[in-house]
Amino acid sequence: MSLSFVSQQCLRQSAVMGVAAVGGIRALAGGVRHLASVASTEGVPKQEQKRMKKFEIYRWNPDTPEKKPEMQTYEIDLNKTGPMVLDALIRIKNEIDPTLTFRRSCREGICGSCAMNIEGGNTLACLCRISDADKVTRIYPLPHTYVVKDLVPDMTQFYKQYKSIKPYLQRKTPSPDGREFRQSPEERKKLDGLYECILCACCSTSCPSYWWNSQEYLGPAILLQSYRWIADSRDEFKAERKQAFENEMSLYRCHTIMNCTRTCPKGLNPGLAIAQIKKEMALSS
Repeated sequence: MSLSFVSQQCLRQSAVMGVAAVGGIRALAGGVRHLASVASTEGVPKQEQKRMKKFEIYRWNPDTPEKKPEMQTYEIDLNKTGPMVLDALIRIKNEIDPTLTFRRSCREGICGSCAMNIEGGNTLACLCRISDADKVTRIYPLPHTYVVKDLVPDMTQFYKQYKSIKPYLQRKTPSPDGREFRQSPEERKKLDGLYECILCACCSTSCPSYWWNSQEYLGPAILLQSYRWIADSRDEFKAERKQAFENEMSLYRCHTIMNCTRTCPKGLNPGLAIAQIKKEMALSS
């Protein structure tokens, strides 16, 4: 084999290897560019389609009494809002209209502050989920109450009635050993479904009898609270508490319409509590 032939073969192999190396480098460069493009877009969030939702909200300002109440429409993106109606109201107030006025506090269904009429039913805004985006949600203050402003009802009469039932433990005899007044587990269980009332007034303001006679009829919420103390084994003023109902209006304006039980956001049964008071009144007469 001649030297020139060997040289030619070596040159050919070198050329092939060079082409392969160039191809590998190009492939590597392409891979690096791909990884770089992925890395550059990795932290960029995908564009979500907006879910626009309309809310029609009752508005009335006491500073302009010549203007009649009106419904004002607001539109927000549900993708940027929490799941509850109260979340929507807070977002509207914070980002769109700071003049919108409503009560709220705990946001957990404990305080009862955000009670209002949503889509035709009394409930707590913090417990009411926002309905489908394609449906307009209408929000009013609690019905048949004087309005302070926008969604804020005047609760003066409601709390005046609550105070009238003396909602606290009353005793005629002191504790025998100077300690707290005790009761058995069975006696304590009788208070279930009563003590959980948060005085949001959803039930009372849904009651037609209360609409017509709110100055004299105590209404479902106050009567449930009253029965909570009548049923308490530690209270010694049961007779006096029941005696306060010996008239036509305080208790007996209840016609068992049962709106109170249907609307209670805590799942309580004020209608049953009222029936229990009537039963005890009948047995003690």
